[in-house]
Amino acid sequence: MKPIRTAIFGTGFMGRVHLEAVRRVESVDAAAIAGRNAEATRRLGAGFAVPLLTNDYRDVLRDPTIDAVHICTPNAQHFSMSKDALLAGKHVICEKPLTTTVAEAEELTSIAARQGVRNCVCHNLRYYPMVQQMRRLREAGDLGEILVVQGTYSQDWLLYDTDWNWRVDSTAGGPSRCMADIGSHWFDMAEHITGLRMTTLCADLQTFHATRKQPKHSVETFANKLLGPEDYIETPVDTEDFGAVVFRMGARTRGCVTASQVSAGRKNRLSIEIYGTRSSVAWDQQRPDELWAGHRDDGNQVFVKDPSLLKPAARSYADLPGGHSEGYDDTFKQVFRRFYASIGTPGAAPEYPQFVDGLRQLKILNAVLQSHRTHAWVDVPAFETSK
Repeated sequence: MKPIRTAIFGTGFMGRVHLEAVRRVESVDAAAIAGRNAEATRRLGAGFAVPLLTNDYRDVLRDPTIDAVHICTPNAQHFSMSKDALLAGKHVICEKPLTTTVAEAEELTSIAARQGVRNCVCHNLRYYPMVQQMRRLREAGDLGEILVVQGTYSQDWLLYDTDWNWRVDSTAGGPSRCMADIGSHWFDMAEHITGLRMTTLCADLQTFHATRKQPKHSVETFANKLLGPEDYIETPVDTEDFGAVVFRMGARTRGCVTASQVSAGRKNRLSIEIYGTRSSVAWDQQRPDELWAGHRDDGNQVFVKDPSLLKPAARSYADLPGGHSEGYDDTFKQVFRRFYASIGTPGAAPEYPQFVDGLRQLKILNAVLQSHRTHAWVDVPAFETSK
């Protein structure tokens, strides 16, 4: 079988994560890297022996031997790069959020359908084995009717006003930071596990640092902790550090979530709890191999990941035997494996979030921003997704 040739757009934290994961997928060649910084592009390409390196992503799109692209650049560039790639006939994996506006996401979804190419929004956190186990327990009826969905996504990497990243700047990251960057992961997971859709919500956002000390030179994600006072410029901030959302799912299900990038000690703690009429489950991203199960009239349990003990539909998301942990980097491998397999089987239904799912998250995010502005409950528009 002829290998699928793919390209990575972006040389920062996410670009490297994507590149490493692509190298773990069967019958896929990492053939090109496009990055705006020539030296960063050269270093990354040399380290992975990638043959084509360029500072203009359009060079890649003009190459007929490149089949697919990964867009791992700041959010504001997602729309133009994705649109150009789709129109060039390339299959596209785009980091979330898909775009910074609903209108742009609608346009990309329409173009992708018209072009007939594979498209994916990288909500990789669905792909932990125990997250899939939660979904399959719900599908099997083990949880009963879902009553309550709650949780948080908490980080501390932007706790201090000396902490900076391009996501802080709304011109690069869009009008929302915390809810768009990490809240969207939680919302996607909640709908993916429960099979329910958020119908209406009420949100409150807070920017604790009205100004931040922006580095005088570019820094990679999470690297800002190493800078000194002489490296900063005082800069106004118009994106949120924290958000809280109360929501309804369908007629009876209720839920709430907080997202924070200023929670001291929490590095990347996505926690989600699903409470049903028969039993409940809870999962913590910082303990990914464990799944808590709660019961009213029996003892509670903690299950440790073992493929042989997972529901059959969840088993293929775990490659390693019980006792061998599978973490963040493995989730990308699972997404990419399914994405590239679908390119080779044109009639197969995709087993990954598509651009229409990215549009769904933009509509939820838009409702969050509107609710915060108006201090009111806001409906989330209903439409079909690929979940």
